[in-house]
Amino acid sequence: MAKELLKIENLSAGIEEREILHNINLNINYGEVHVIMGPNGSGKSTLANVIMDNPVYKVTNGDISLDGESILDLTTDKRAKKGLFMSFQTPEEVSGISVENFIRTAKSSVEDKNVPILKFRKELQAEMDELKMDHSYAERYLNIGFSGGEKKKNEILQMSMLNPKLAILDETDSGLDVDATRIVSEGIERFVSEKNAVLIITHHRELIKSVVPDVVHVIIDGRIVKEGDASLIDKIEEEGFNWIREEVK
Repeated sequence: MAKELLKIENLSAGIEEREILHNINLNINYGEVHVIMGPNGSGKSTLANVIMDNPVYKVTNGDISLDGESILDLTTDKRAKKGLFMSFQTPEEVSGISVENFIRTAKSSVEDKNVPILKFRKELQAEMDELKMDHSYAERYLNIGFSGGEKKKNEILQMSMLNPKLAILDETDSGLDVDATRIVSEGIERFVSEKNAVLIITHHRELIKSVVPDVVHVIIDGRIVKEGDASLIDKIEEEGFNWIREEVK
């Protein structure tokens, strides 16, 4: 029997007086890949941000549990130490800190111990080779002067090095060309194991061609209105979301 990693129960959340998510229920087990799809503005990214405790959003009802323990009262850094990771649709540019130092500092913080530099650098370069990233990027300031594809590869690099229990990937394929999408997809495929899980927010099929999802969730107007297997993605690609809107009327 699969072990439960993340459990979201009757979760409602929003900004100030506006509720965006309504009674979301979602279970993710170890070893699983879940995909969230939905029209623009449906609440996909809001859900990801609420799981990570973005202070912009306020939870008004429900609970979020990781490994059977509620994390609702934990701050973002403590949730990261528990094993959560999120890649951003638009990664931030940070001047003054190199990619290598940023990831090593984050890894030291998450693991709560010093990370030996030589061992870390060897692992970092090996992961960069897998992602077809020149080693010089490790010395550059975080995302400064990076193309869109390089920024997204850097997000996957961080995920691989931090090795979280649950990786939440928010539209990592946004703005990527076909080659970059394939490389990022292969990075996700290498990461998934029985010791972790992945939650992918996407609009497109391309990113998950080599990573077959166990469950696909469709969010419309802040509610999960449909769930299914990978075949659901094909139907959405062909017909859009209107047929689902009609079903739930």
